Amino acid sequence: MAIRVLLVDDLTITREGLAALVDREEDMDVVGTADDGRHAVDLVKQLKPDVVVMDVAMPGLNGIEATRQIREAHPHVQILALSMHASRQYAAGMLGAGAMGYLVKHSAFEELAQGIRDVHAGKRALSAEIADIVVDDYVARLPDSDPSAFSALSDREREVLQLVAEGLTTKEIALNLGVSNKTIQTHRQRIMDKLQLRSIAELTKYAVREGLTPPEP
Repeated sequence: MAIRVLLVDDLTITREGLAALVDREEDMDVVGTADDGRHAVDLVKQLKPDVVVMDVAMPGLNGIEATRQIREAHPHVQILALSMHASRQYAAGMLGAGAMGYLVKHSAFEELAQGIRDVHAGKRALSAEIADIVVDDYVARLPDSDPSAFSALSDREREVLQLVAEGLTTKEIALNLGVSNKTIQTHRQRIMDKLQLRSIAELTKYAVREGLTPPEP
């Protein structure tokens, strides 16, 4: 039976290119594509893929948080990160969220195809650059003295933090998440209290450092 693959990337040309290549593999079937993490979470429920190829740095809901939500709700679905960022922060974030692999976008397609097969079989798939800086127990050994966004904040607080860092207003975030302005204000204050930060600029720097949102180009 063909491996059911969902492709997630905010760039249309990347999604379409990957879909064309993956569909050529006899043992794979692209069941859908998504342009951001929130769309990916919704499509996993509908399409029930075996493997999700997930970009990391996306607006709205990043790949790390989308991976965490998918793995919590659908533990049988395997996630393979595919990112332009060959950094320890992003790799640790994705692996810590439950991804089984992390490949960089300049990898040959053959590496991606094999990566899909590997994570579907429950094996790790890491690009050489990532393997050099990440070991399986890395996430478990992160220092407790500097709590990450994933240990200090709730799922919703991480979503709010990303949207604040991306420059959305309180009203825009409330509309995006379907809650009241007051609720967003409360979340933002709790985030600042937990992280001991006192300004939007500090929140933005923190979100970039934690891999919740990419730095400005």
